[in-house]
Amino acid sequence: MDVTADKHSVGLVAPHTARFDESLRLKSGAAIGGYELVYEIYGKLNADRSNAVLVCHALNASHHAAGRYAGDPDNVGWWDNMIGPGKPLDTNRFCVIGVNNLGGCFGSTGPQSINPATGRAWGADFPVVTVEDWVNTQARLADHLGIRRFAAVMGGSLGAMQALSWTIQYPERIGHALVIACAPNLSAQNIAFNEVARQAIITDPEFHDGHYYEHNTKPARGLRVARMVGHITYLSDDEMASKFGRQLRHGKLNYSFDAEFEIESYLRHQSHKFSDYFDANTYLRITKALDYFDPAAEHGGNLTLALEPATASFLIVSFTTDWRFSPERSREIIKALLDNRRDVTYAEIDAPHGHDAFLLDDARYHRLVASYYDRIGKEIAV
Repeated sequence: MDVTADKHSVGLVAPHTARFDESLRLKSGAAIGGYELVYEIYGKLNADRSNAVLVCHALNASHHAAGRYAGDPDNVGWWDNMIGPGKPLDTNRFCVIGVNNLGGCFGSTGPQSINPATGRAWGADFPVVTVEDWVNTQARLADHLGIRRFAAVMGGSLGAMQALSWTIQYPERIGHALVIACAPNLSAQNIAFNEVARQAIITDPEFHDGHYYEHNTKPARGLRVARMVGHITYLSDDEMASKFGRQLRHGKLNYSFDAEFEIESYLRHQSHKFSDYFDANTYLRITKALDYFDPAAEHGGNLTLALEPATASFLIVSFTTDWRFSPERSREIIKALLDNRRDVTYAEIDAPHGHDAFLLDDARYHRLVASYYDRIGKEIAV
């Protein structure tokens, strides 16, 4: 389809790059002397720059949240169903910004970038980054763009953790937080899944202690297994049963170790695609950022105290079949916010898709988000 003829698409888009030469102190105590962030913008800033919305990405996504690239029409933004003219996040009203996080593998400075101290790719020497570090870099990008305050910061999953962290780190710079399919920290089970994925990568013979670029190779097998593990956790049992059941690819058992069931074939296909475009060192760091996120940890485990600085209004959304970030975890955030007498809107969507529901088309979910942004738009208009 010609995206320029689609009135609900942002159309053809192009990334931008911002360079930051001032040293950035990371939560780990390490510092990075200079870095670049790749970002995209959809819609236009209004006169007082009060209509800016930051969209934070989850594990395997990037700055490319909406639209398509010229010459690559199949490369659709990962939240294209959410962002665009007349869509829930309406670019006729809001200026939407997507950023590839520091440590990423889609143009922002990360393990594949050249370390100026050595003249070689950073590889395993690239520092571990956290959600809080990402929020700090996003604030610097906002300064670069002349945005004093975001009308809203929005994200799902790991992106929602960033939106939540914004309300704590920069409460004066955010009006609303849309926190979707989130948890205030990872459960032991979630950390375990991440560790299995990391071990698949680290034990791949082609990993070379993280310096595989120098060997002109990559730990593709480990990355594929990591993706399979992750993908299983993003879907509900009902969704898997509905999509695949016990369907056989060739209608009969072959008594082999080939992909005989449709679910096996699907996982292998998805994992091969993923290993073609994603970087293993980035995967390691992003899963660690997930593990480390725990704003209550610095307050003796008291989430109410952790969220006390927040002044934003909140939309919190969970999905009934999301067993990775269950509705119970969202309710922990809600209780802490209500303890602080904050303005909270909550919806628990009965959806069969599991954790991936935040990315999919659900009319109730999209109407809710559209209604909430309508509220924000009216505040800006005033």
